[in-house]
Amino acid sequence: MAVVNPETFDFVLANELKRAVRSQNFVTLVMIRPSSDDRSNAVGEIAQLVNPELRETDLLATDDETVWMVLLDADLQNSTRVIERVMSPLEHYQFTMPLDIEVGAACCPTHGADAGTLKRAAAAARTRLKRPSSRGTAHAQ
Repeated sequence: MAVVNPETFDFVLANELKRAVRSQNFVTLVMIRPSSDDRSNAVGEIAQLVNPELRETDLLATDDETVWMVLLDADLQNSTRVIERVMSPLEHYQFTMPLDIEVGAACCPTHGADAGTLKRAAAAARTRLKRPSSRGTAHAQ
């Protein structure tokens, strides 16, 4: 799966949200945000790690600070399994620098039906995977 640019991501997300409302399906928006002095480098590393774990129907995009994923036809409960699978490589990967990673998710229609509302809900729901100060594995906090 290719990583799409933010404009394409926003366009596809808006269309998928409309489709989900019309067909009474679920769409889950996931955000992964590293806290680092060099976020753009960390975002790229994270995108490379999570990309192979996504389904072919899902969407992945990055901006300067965040990795965004759209999980199609997935309510929040079912998305939790996908999110756990996606996070597994991040928990065990030795990044080039110490790094905290926050993950949040929001589901349409449960948390909102438009992109802005879902992004705010995902940001509000963030939890942190704490990376030790030295290179090593992450621990849920």
